[in-house]
Amino acid sequence: MIGIIDYGAGNIHSVKNALDFLRYKNCIIKEPEDMRIADRIILPGVGAFGFAVKKLKHTGLFEKIMEWFKRGRPFLGICLGLQLLFESSEESKKIKGFGIFKGFIKRFNEKKVPQIGWNNVDILKKSPILSFRKSQFFYFLHSYYVDTPEKELIVGITEYGIKYPSVINRDNIYGVQFHPEKSGQVGLALLKNWVEKC
Repeated sequence: MIGIIDYGAGNIHSVKNALDFLRYKNCIIKEPEDMRIADRIILPGVGAFGFAVKKLKHTGLFEKIMEWFKRGRPFLGICLGLQLLFESSEESKKIKGFGIFKGFIKRFNEKKVPQIGWNNVDILKKSPILSFRKSQFFYFLHSYYVDTPEKELIVGITEYGIKYPSVINRDNIYGVQFHPEKSGQVGLALLKNWVEKC
């Protein structure tokens, strides 16, 4: 069972529709006890870094997700869901993320924000989440990006004024800056790989 975290602003319905299309059993998680039936979780992300952290803490889900990480269980963060894996964000400087990885979330300064639309992901190394050639286009919608000293995390990069990590992975924790649920067949293939191979 795949649990989709709902904190009140995530794009959960598009993710659920994609999983339903792929015929994977899934459920919406709104409270900590809902996580008991899940064997893997997805944290979709839309909205502000600080708002998401506050909502997750208010419901008790923040602590439950931290426990999930400690147990090494499968996790996929999408867009803001990836950014929350890091320490903090320029968007909400006094609010701490999960801090699973070292790094800071910065706002794009070189080009128009938000970045909206299709952009290329260049693959730097093999990963079970990816089954295509060295580069592929996905759908993006975001104003902030990850800046991390942990270069070994980075599986794929994208250029938008600067080059930044768009796919990360360590152990059972995966994160993508784009929206696979809105990226057509290649996005569905990524979700399928995550479910079946990761």
